[in-house]
Amino acid sequence: MTEGGPPVHCDGFAITLQRALMTHVCVIGAGITGVTTAYSLQQLGYKVTVLDRQCYPAMDTSFANGGQLSASNAEVWNHTSTFIKALRWLTRKDAPLLLNPRPSWHKYSWLAEFVAQARNYRDNTIQTTRMAIAAREHLFAMAKQENIDFDLERRGILHFYRDAKEFESARRSNALLVEGGLERYEVTAAEIRNIEPALQGDFYAGFYTPSDATGDIHKFTRGLAEACKRKGVEFICNGQVQRVVPESAGVRIDWLENETPRSSTTIQVMRPDALVVCAGVGSRALASQLGDRINIYPVKGYSITVHLDDEPSENGAPTVSLLDERAKIVTSRLGRGRFRVAGTAELNGINRDIRFDRIQPLTNWVRRHFAISTDKVVPWAGLRPMTPNMMPRVGRGKHPAVFYNTGHGHLGWTLSGITAHMTAQEVSASLPLKG
Repeated sequence: MTEGGPPVHCDGFAITLQRALMTHVCVIGAGITGVTTAYSLQQLGYKVTVLDRQCYPAMDTSFANGGQLSASNAEVWNHTSTFIKALRWLTRKDAPLLLNPRPSWHKYSWLAEFVAQARNYRDNTIQTTRMAIAAREHLFAMAKQENIDFDLERRGILHFYRDAKEFESARRSNALLVEGGLERYEVTAAEIRNIEPALQGDFYAGFYTPSDATGDIHKFTRGLAEACKRKGVEFICNGQVQRVVPESAGVRIDWLENETPRSSTTIQVMRPDALVVCAGVGSRALASQLGDRINIYPVKGYSITVHLDDEPSENGAPTVSLLDERAKIVTSRLGRGRFRVAGTAELNGINRDIRFDRIQPLTNWVRRHFAISTDKVVPWAGLRPMTPNMMPRVGRGKHPAVFYNTGHGHLGWTLSGITAHMTAQEVSASLPLKG
Protein backbone atom coordinates (compact mmCIF):
# COMPACT_ATOMS: atom_id res chain seq x y z
CA MET A 1 0.00 0.00 0.00
CA THR A 2 1.06 3.61 -0.51
CA GLU A 3 1.05 5.78 2.56
CA GLY A 4 -2.15 7.78 2.88
CA GLY A 5 -3.71 6.30 -0.24
CA PRO A 6 -5.50 3.27 -1.61
CA PRO A 7 -3.72 0.07 -2.66
CA VAL A 8 -2.06 0.31 -6.08
CA HIS A 9 -3.16 -2.85 -7.83
CA CYS A 10 -5.18 -1.55 -10.78
CA ASP A 11 -5.51 -4.35 -13.35
CA GLY A 12 -5.23 -1.95 -16.31
CA PHE A 13 -2.07 -0.38 -14.92
CA ALA A 14 -0.53 -3.78 -14.23
CA ILE A 15 -1.23 -4.96 -17.79
CA THR A 16 0.18 -1.74 -19.28
CA LEU A 17 3.31 -2.02 -17.15
CA GLN A 18 3.73 -5.68 -18.04
CA ARG A 19 3.50 -4.91 -21.78
CA ALA A 20 5.98 -2.04 -21.43
CA LEU A 21 8.51 -4.44 -19.93
CA MET A 22 8.04 -7.10 -22.62
CA THR A 23 10.46 -7.62 -25.50
CA HIS A 24 8.87 -5.82 -28.44
CA VAL A 25 9.01 -7.18 -32.00
CA CYS A 26 7.55 -5.30 -34.95
CA VAL A 27 6.38 -7.22 -38.03
CA ILE A 28 6.03 -5.33 -41.30
CA GLY A 29 3.34 -6.96 -43.43
CA ALA A 30 -0.10 -8.31 -42.53
CA GLY A 31 -0.37 -10.97 -45.22
CA ILE A 32 -0.21 -14.70 -44.52
CA THR A 33 3.51 -14.68 -43.63
CA GLY A 34 3.26 -11.60 -41.42
CA VAL A 35 0.21 -12.77 -39.48
CA THR A 36 1.49 -16.33 -38.94
CA THR A 37 4.81 -14.84 -37.80
CA ALA A 38 3.06 -12.47 -35.39
CA TYR A 39 1.04 -15.36 -33.98
CA SER A 40 4.14 -17.54 -33.52
CA LEU A 41 6.04 -14.72 -31.79
CA GLN A 42 3.12 -13.94 -29.47
CA GLN A 43 2.93 -17.61 -28.52
CA LEU A 44 6.53 -17.39 -27.36
CA GLY A 45 5.75 -14.40 -25.12
CA TYR A 46 6.81 -11.40 -27.23
CA LYS A 47 4.94 -8.13 -27.45
CA VAL A 48 4.11 -7.84 -31.16
CA THR A 49 3.05 -4.96 -33.39
CA VAL A 50 2.09 -5.54 -37.03
CA LEU A 51 2.27 -2.73 -39.62
CA ASP A 52 0.56 -2.85 -43.03
CA ARG A 53 -0.14 -0.35 -45.80
CA GLN A 54 -3.65 -1.70 -46.41
CA CYS A 55 -6.64 -0.91 -44.19
CA TYR A 56 -7.00 -4.54 -43.09
CA PRO A 57 -4.91 -7.74 -42.98
CA ALA A 58 -4.79 -10.03 -46.03
CA MET A 59 -5.86 -7.42 -48.58
CA ASP A 60 -2.95 -7.84 -51.00
CA THR A 61 -1.32 -11.08 -52.24
CA SER A 62 -3.13 -13.03 -49.50
CA PHE A 63 -6.56 -12.03 -50.79
CA ALA A 64 -7.56 -14.47 -53.55
CA ASN A 65 -4.81 -16.91 -54.51
CA GLY A 66 -5.32 -20.41 -55.91
CA GLY A 67 -6.15 -21.80 -52.47
CA GLN A 68 -3.88 -24.85 -52.64
CA LEU A 69 -1.83 -26.08 -49.68
CA SER A 70 0.28 -28.04 -52.09
CA ALA A 71 3.45 -29.90 -51.29
CA SER A 72 2.83 -31.49 -54.69
CA ASN A 73 3.57 -28.10 -56.30
CA ALA A 74 6.94 -27.71 -54.57
CA GLU A 75 9.05 -28.13 -57.70
CA VAL A 76 11.03 -24.93 -58.31
CA TRP A 77 10.87 -23.45 -61.80
CA ASN A 78 14.62 -23.19 -62.44
CA HIS A 79 14.85 -25.97 -65.00
CA THR A 80 15.96 -26.10 -68.63
CA SER A 81 12.55 -27.36 -69.76
CA THR A 82 10.90 -24.31 -68.16
CA PHE A 83 13.29 -21.96 -69.96
CA ILE A 84 12.49 -23.60 -73.32
CA LYS A 85 8.73 -23.35 -72.72
CA ALA A 86 9.11 -19.70 -71.71
CA LEU A 87 10.82 -18.87 -75.02
CA ARG A 88 7.99 -20.55 -76.96
CA TRP A 89 5.40 -18.61 -74.98
CA LEU A 90 6.89 -15.17 -75.67
CA THR A 91 4.68 -14.55 -78.72
CA ARG A 92 1.43 -15.76 -77.12
CA LYS A 93 -0.69 -13.24 -75.20
CA ASP A 94 -2.61 -16.06 -73.49
CA ALA A 95 0.53 -18.00 -72.52
CA PRO A 96 1.01 -19.14 -68.91
CA LEU A 97 4.08 -16.87 -68.73
CA LEU A 98 4.13 -13.29 -69.98
CA LEU A 99 7.23 -11.08 -70.00
CA ASN A 100 7.04 -7.35 -70.59
CA PRO A 101 10.19 -6.80 -72.72
CA ARG A 102 10.54 -3.17 -71.67
CA PRO A 103 14.10 -2.63 -70.33
CA SER A 104 14.47 -2.87 -66.56
CA TRP A 105 17.75 -3.56 -64.79
CA HIS A 106 16.04 -5.29 -61.88
CA LYS A 107 13.95 -7.54 -64.12
CA TYR A 108 16.75 -8.71 -66.39
CA SER A 109 19.33 -9.07 -63.63
CA TRP A 110 16.78 -11.09 -61.64
CA LEU A 111 16.14 -13.29 -64.70
CA ALA A 112 19.89 -13.86 -65.11
CA GLU A 113 20.12 -15.04 -61.49
CA PHE A 114 16.98 -17.14 -61.97
CA VAL A 115 18.57 -19.00 -64.91
CA ALA A 116 21.85 -19.41 -63.01
CA GLN A 117 19.96 -21.14 -60.18
CA ALA A 118 19.24 -24.13 -62.45
CA ARG A 119 22.29 -25.77 -60.86
CA ASN A 120 20.34 -25.90 -57.56
CA TYR A 121 17.08 -27.15 -59.05
CA ARG A 122 17.27 -30.62 -57.52
CA ASP A 123 18.31 -29.63 -53.99
CA ASN A 124 15.86 -26.72 -53.80
CA THR A 125 12.94 -28.85 -54.98
CA ILE A 126 13.64 -31.51 -52.36
CA GLN A 127 14.08 -28.92 -49.60
CA THR A 128 10.89 -27.09 -50.57
CA THR A 129 8.97 -30.38 -50.50
CA ARG A 130 10.16 -31.13 -46.99
CA MET A 131 9.24 -27.64 -45.81
CA ALA A 132 5.78 -27.87 -47.38
CA ILE A 133 5.06 -31.18 -45.66
CA ALA A 134 6.19 -29.81 -42.29
CA ALA A 135 4.17 -26.60 -42.78
CA ARG A 136 0.83 -28.42 -42.88
CA GLU A 137 0.81 -29.41 -39.23
CA HIS A 138 1.72 -25.91 -38.04
CA LEU A 139 -1.05 -24.33 -40.10
CA PHE A 140 -3.68 -26.88 -39.14
CA ALA A 141 -2.70 -26.56 -35.47
CA MET A 142 -3.22 -22.77 -35.61
CA ALA A 143 -6.65 -23.22 -37.20
CA LYS A 144 -7.69 -25.82 -34.62
CA GLN A 145 -6.37 -23.86 -31.66
CA GLU A 146 -8.17 -20.67 -32.71
CA ASN A 147 -11.25 -22.34 -34.24
CA ILE A 148 -10.79 -20.72 -37.67
CA ASP A 149 -13.23 -21.65 -40.42
CA PHE A 150 -11.48 -21.20 -43.77
CA ASP A 151 -13.29 -23.67 -46.06
CA LEU A 152 -10.64 -26.33 -45.50
CA GLU A 153 -10.92 -29.35 -47.81
CA ARG A 154 -8.57 -32.28 -47.27
CA ARG A 155 -9.45 -34.15 -50.47
CA GLY A 156 -5.98 -34.09 -52.03
CA ILE A 157 -4.71 -32.53 -55.27
CA LEU A 158 -4.92 -34.16 -58.69
CA HIS A 159 -2.37 -33.20 -61.38
CA PHE A 160 -3.32 -34.25 -64.91
CA TYR A 161 -1.39 -34.47 -68.17
CA ARG A 162 -2.56 -34.62 -71.77
CA ASP A 163 0.11 -36.75 -73.46
CA ALA A 164 2.92 -39.22 -72.78
CA LYS A 165 5.69 -36.64 -73.19
CA GLU A 166 4.22 -34.37 -70.50
CA PHE A 167 3.72 -37.29 -68.17
CA GLU A 168 7.24 -38.68 -68.59
CA SER A 169 8.68 -35.27 -67.77
CA ALA A 170 6.44 -35.13 -64.69
CA ARG A 171 7.71 -38.54 -63.60
CA ARG A 172 11.25 -37.16 -63.37
CA SER A 173 10.21 -34.22 -61.19
CA ASN A 174 7.94 -36.49 -59.15
CA ALA A 175 10.97 -38.55 -58.14
CA LEU A 176 12.33 -35.46 -56.36
CA LEU A 177 9.04 -34.85 -54.55
CA VAL A 178 9.03 -38.47 -53.37
CA GLU A 179 12.65 -38.12 -52.24
CA GLY A 180 11.49 -35.12 -50.20
CA GLY A 181 9.01 -37.37 -48.39
CA LEU A 182 5.79 -36.80 -50.33
CA GLU A 183 3.33 -39.65 -50.86
CA ARG A 184 2.12 -39.21 -54.43
CA TYR A 185 0.64 -41.79 -56.77
CA GLU A 186 0.40 -42.28 -60.51
CA VAL A 187 -3.17 -42.53 -61.76
CA THR A 188 -4.59 -43.61 -65.10
CA ALA A 189 -7.09 -41.71 -67.23
CA ALA A 190 -9.87 -43.89 -65.82
CA GLU A 191 -8.73 -43.19 -62.26
CA ILE A 192 -8.71 -39.45 -62.99
CA ARG A 193 -12.39 -39.69 -63.90
CA ASN A 194 -13.12 -41.64 -60.72
CA ILE A 195 -11.25 -39.17 -58.49
CA GLU A 196 -13.00 -36.14 -60.00
CA PRO A 197 -16.06 -37.04 -62.09
CA ALA A 198 -16.86 -33.36 -62.81
CA LEU A 199 -13.67 -32.90 -64.87
CA GLN A 200 -14.35 -33.12 -68.61
CA GLY A 201 -11.70 -33.88 -71.25
CA ASP A 202 -9.32 -36.52 -72.54
CA PHE A 203 -6.21 -37.02 -70.42
CA TYR A 204 -3.25 -39.37 -70.65
CA ALA A 205 -2.48 -39.88 -66.94
CA GLY A 206 -1.86 -38.00 -63.73
CA PHE A 207 -0.56 -37.88 -60.18
CA TYR A 208 -2.70 -37.76 -57.06
CA THR A 209 -1.49 -36.42 -53.69
CA PRO A 210 -4.12 -37.35 -51.06
CA SER A 211 -2.36 -35.50 -48.23
CA ASP A 212 -2.58 -32.06 -49.90
CA ALA A 213 -5.43 -29.68 -49.08
CA THR A 214 -7.14 -26.43 -50.04
CA GLY A 215 -8.66 -23.47 -48.24
CA ASP A 216 -9.45 -19.78 -48.37
CA ILE A 217 -6.24 -17.90 -47.57
CA HIS A 218 -8.11 -14.65 -46.92
CA LYS A 219 -10.50 -16.19 -44.40
CA PHE A 220 -7.66 -17.99 -42.64
CA THR A 221 -5.42 -14.91 -42.41
CA ARG A 222 -8.23 -12.66 -41.19
CA GLY A 223 -9.30 -15.27 -38.66
CA LEU A 224 -5.76 -15.67 -37.34
CA ALA A 225 -5.34 -11.88 -37.20
CA GLU A 226 -8.44 -11.64 -35.00
CA ALA A 227 -6.99 -14.33 -32.74
CA CYS A 228 -3.75 -12.34 -32.55
CA LYS A 229 -5.67 -9.23 -31.52
CA ARG A 230 -7.45 -11.14 -28.75
CA LYS A 231 -4.05 -12.19 -27.46
CA GLY A 232 -2.72 -8.62 -27.40
CA VAL A 233 -1.03 -8.22 -30.78
CA GLU A 234 -1.46 -4.66 -32.07
CA PHE A 235 -2.25 -4.05 -35.74
CA ILE A 236 -1.50 -0.61 -37.18
CA CYS A 237 -2.81 -0.45 -40.72
CA ASN A 238 -3.55 2.06 -43.49
CA GLY A 239 -0.16 3.75 -43.58
CA GLN A 240 3.34 3.70 -44.95
CA VAL A 241 6.74 2.85 -43.54
CA GLN A 242 8.71 5.96 -44.44
CA ARG A 243 12.07 4.75 -43.19
CA VAL A 244 13.71 1.93 -41.25
CA VAL A 245 17.05 2.53 -39.53
CA PRO A 246 19.10 -0.02 -37.55
CA GLU A 247 20.15 1.34 -34.16
CA SER A 248 22.42 0.05 -31.44
CA ALA A 249 19.51 -1.19 -29.32
CA GLY A 250 16.99 -2.18 -31.94
CA VAL A 251 15.44 -0.56 -34.99
CA ARG A 252 13.85 2.82 -35.65
CA ILE A 253 10.70 2.80 -37.79
CA ASP A 254 9.14 6.00 -39.12
CA TRP A 255 5.46 5.37 -39.83
CA LEU A 256 3.08 7.72 -41.62
CA GLU A 257 -0.64 7.05 -41.50
CA ASN A 258 -2.42 7.36 -44.83
CA GLU A 259 -4.35 10.59 -45.05
CA THR A 260 -7.96 10.33 -43.92
CA PRO A 261 -10.44 12.97 -42.71
CA ARG A 262 -9.41 12.21 -39.13
CA SER A 263 -5.67 11.74 -39.60
CA SER A 264 -2.72 14.11 -39.48
CA THR A 265 0.58 13.98 -41.35
CA THR A 266 2.60 13.48 -38.18
CA ILE A 267 5.20 10.73 -38.46
CA GLN A 268 5.01 8.19 -35.65
CA VAL A 269 8.41 6.92 -34.50
CA MET A 270 8.65 3.37 -33.17
CA ARG A 271 11.69 1.74 -31.62
CA PRO A 272 11.01 -1.98 -31.19
CA ASP A 273 13.68 -4.35 -29.91
CA ALA A 274 13.55 -6.24 -33.22
CA LEU A 275 12.01 -6.10 -36.65
CA VAL A 276 10.74 -8.91 -38.89
CA VAL A 277 10.24 -7.98 -42.54
CA CYS A 278 7.31 -9.90 -44.09
CA ALA A 279 6.46 -7.25 -46.65
CA GLY A 280 6.15 -9.33 -49.82
CA VAL A 281 7.27 -7.42 -52.89
CA GLY A 282 8.06 -4.42 -50.65
CA SER A 283 10.73 -6.40 -48.77
CA ARG A 284 13.52 -5.61 -51.24
CA ALA A 285 13.34 -1.85 -50.65
CA LEU A 286 13.15 -2.25 -46.86
CA ALA A 287 16.09 -4.67 -46.87
CA SER A 288 18.16 -2.14 -48.80
CA GLN A 289 17.58 0.46 -46.07
CA LEU A 290 18.65 -2.11 -43.48
CA GLY A 291 21.90 -2.97 -45.27
CA ASP A 292 20.73 -6.31 -46.71
CA ARG A 293 20.27 -7.50 -50.29
CA ILE A 294 17.10 -9.51 -50.88
CA ASN A 295 16.46 -9.89 -54.58
CA ILE A 296 12.69 -10.21 -54.81
CA TYR A 297 10.85 -9.64 -58.07
CA PRO A 298 7.04 -9.27 -58.32
CA VAL A 299 5.61 -12.10 -60.41
CA LYS A 300 1.94 -11.35 -61.02
CA GLY A 301 -0.64 -14.10 -60.82
CA TYR A 302 -4.33 -13.95 -61.70
CA SER A 303 -7.39 -15.70 -60.34
CA ILE A 304 -11.12 -15.82 -60.86
CA THR A 305 -13.72 -16.78 -58.30
CA VAL A 306 -16.74 -18.40 -59.94
CA HIS A 307 -19.90 -18.03 -57.85
CA LEU A 308 -21.98 -21.19 -58.01
CA ASP A 309 -25.41 -19.61 -57.65
CA ASP A 310 -27.53 -22.45 -58.99
CA GLU A 311 -27.82 -26.14 -58.19
CA PRO A 312 -26.44 -27.41 -61.55
CA SER A 313 -23.31 -25.29 -61.07
CA GLU A 314 -22.87 -26.49 -57.49
CA ASN A 315 -23.12 -30.08 -58.69
CA GLY A 316 -20.99 -29.49 -61.79
CA ALA A 317 -17.99 -27.91 -60.06
CA PRO A 318 -15.15 -30.17 -58.85
CA THR A 319 -14.59 -30.90 -55.18
CA VAL A 320 -11.04 -32.24 -55.61
CA SER A 321 -8.33 -29.62 -56.20
CA LEU A 322 -6.79 -29.77 -59.67
CA LEU A 323 -3.65 -28.72 -61.52
CA ASP A 324 -3.58 -28.68 -65.32
CA GLU A 325 0.11 -29.04 -66.13
CA ARG A 326 -0.10 -27.76 -69.71
CA ALA A 327 -2.19 -24.67 -68.94
CA LYS A 328 -0.49 -24.08 -65.54
CA ILE A 329 -3.91 -23.59 -63.94
CA VAL A 330 -4.95 -24.65 -60.43
CA THR A 331 -8.38 -24.91 -58.85
CA SER A 332 -9.90 -25.05 -55.38
CA ARG A 333 -13.47 -25.51 -54.19
CA LEU A 334 -14.21 -22.98 -51.45
CA GLY A 335 -17.32 -24.19 -49.67
CA ARG A 336 -20.46 -25.02 -51.63
CA GLY A 337 -20.81 -21.73 -53.42
CA ARG A 338 -17.38 -20.70 -54.74
CA PHE A 339 -14.90 -22.15 -57.20
CA ARG A 340 -11.41 -20.57 -57.38
CA VAL A 341 -9.33 -20.87 -60.56
CA ALA A 342 -5.84 -19.37 -60.71
CA GLY A 343 -2.77 -19.33 -62.88
CA THR A 344 -0.34 -17.46 -65.12
CA ALA A 345 2.88 -15.67 -64.29
CA GLU A 346 3.53 -12.15 -65.51
CA LEU A 347 6.83 -10.26 -65.17
CA ASN A 348 5.82 -6.63 -65.41
CA GLY A 349 7.18 -4.86 -62.33
CA ILE A 350 4.97 -3.46 -59.57
CA ASN A 351 1.77 -3.56 -61.58
CA ARG A 352 -1.51 -4.73 -60.05
CA ASP A 353 -3.74 -4.02 -63.06
CA ILE A 354 -6.26 -6.75 -63.87
CA ARG A 355 -5.98 -7.43 -67.59
CA PHE A 356 -8.92 -8.91 -69.50
CA ASP A 357 -6.62 -10.83 -71.88
CA ARG A 358 -5.09 -12.63 -68.86
CA ILE A 359 -8.43 -13.30 -67.14
CA GLN A 360 -10.30 -14.57 -70.19
CA PRO A 361 -8.17 -17.74 -70.62
CA LEU A 362 -9.11 -18.75 -67.05
CA THR A 363 -12.81 -18.33 -67.78
CA ASN A 364 -12.49 -20.18 -71.09
CA TRP A 365 -10.70 -23.03 -69.34
CA VAL A 366 -13.57 -23.38 -66.87
CA ARG A 367 -16.11 -23.52 -69.72
CA ARG A 368 -14.15 -26.24 -71.51
CA HIS A 369 -13.77 -28.52 -68.53
CA PHE A 370 -16.92 -28.13 -66.38
CA ALA A 371 -20.69 -27.92 -66.76
CA ILE A 372 -21.10 -24.75 -64.67
CA SER A 373 -22.30 -21.22 -65.29
CA THR A 374 -19.70 -18.44 -65.54
CA ASP A 375 -22.16 -15.55 -65.47
CA LYS A 376 -20.77 -14.37 -62.12
CA VAL A 377 -16.97 -14.34 -62.16
CA VAL A 378 -14.87 -12.09 -59.91
CA PRO A 379 -11.32 -11.42 -61.25
CA TRP A 380 -8.26 -10.64 -59.15
CA ALA A 381 -4.50 -10.14 -59.54
CA GLY A 382 -1.72 -10.29 -56.97
CA LEU A 383 2.07 -9.98 -56.92
CA ARG A 384 4.03 -13.03 -55.78
CA PRO A 385 7.32 -12.05 -54.07
CA MET A 386 9.80 -14.33 -55.81
CA THR A 387 13.52 -14.83 -55.25
CA PRO A 388 15.76 -16.06 -58.10
CA ASN A 389 16.16 -19.51 -56.50
CA MET A 390 12.45 -19.62 -55.52
CA MET A 391 13.35 -20.24 -51.88
CA PRO A 392 11.96 -18.03 -49.11
CA ARG A 393 14.40 -15.81 -47.26
CA VAL A 394 14.08 -16.75 -43.60
CA GLY A 395 16.44 -15.66 -40.84
CA ARG A 396 18.60 -12.84 -39.58
CA GLY A 397 19.88 -9.87 -41.50
CA LYS A 398 23.25 -8.18 -41.00
CA HIS A 399 21.94 -6.29 -38.00
CA PRO A 400 21.24 -8.53 -34.98
CA ALA A 401 17.78 -7.00 -34.48
CA VAL A 402 16.62 -7.52 -38.08
CA PHE A 403 14.95 -10.68 -39.37
CA TYR A 404 13.24 -11.74 -42.60
CA ASN A 405 10.39 -14.05 -43.56
CA THR A 406 9.67 -13.22 -47.17
CA GLY A 407 10.12 -14.22 -50.81
CA HIS A 408 7.85 -17.29 -50.84
CA GLY A 409 6.83 -16.88 -54.48
CA HIS A 410 3.85 -19.05 -55.46
CA LEU A 411 4.01 -21.06 -52.20
CA GLY A 412 3.39 -18.40 -49.55
CA TRP A 413 0.17 -20.06 -48.37
CA THR A 414 1.73 -23.54 -48.47
CA LEU A 415 4.96 -22.66 -46.62
CA SER A 416 3.67 -20.02 -44.19
CA GLY A 417 3.23 -22.33 -41.21
CA ILE A 418 6.80 -23.61 -41.18
CA THR A 419 8.56 -20.35 -42.08
CA ALA A 420 6.66 -18.52 -39.30
CA HIS A 421 7.82 -21.20 -36.86
CA MET A 422 11.41 -20.96 -38.13
CA THR A 423 11.39 -17.17 -37.86
CA ALA A 424 10.02 -17.18 -34.33
CA GLN A 425 12.66 -19.69 -33.27
CA GLU A 426 15.37 -17.55 -34.86
CA VAL A 427 14.15 -14.45 -33.01
CA SER A 428 13.96 -16.40 -29.76
CA ALA A 429 17.53 -17.64 -30.13
CA SER A 430 18.87 -14.16 -30.85
CA LEU A 431 16.62 -11.99 -28.68
CA PRO A 432 15.77 -13.49 -25.27
CA LEU A 433 12.66 -12.27 -23.50
CA LYS A 434 13.21 -9.50 -20.94
CA GLY A 435 13.13 -10.46 -17.29
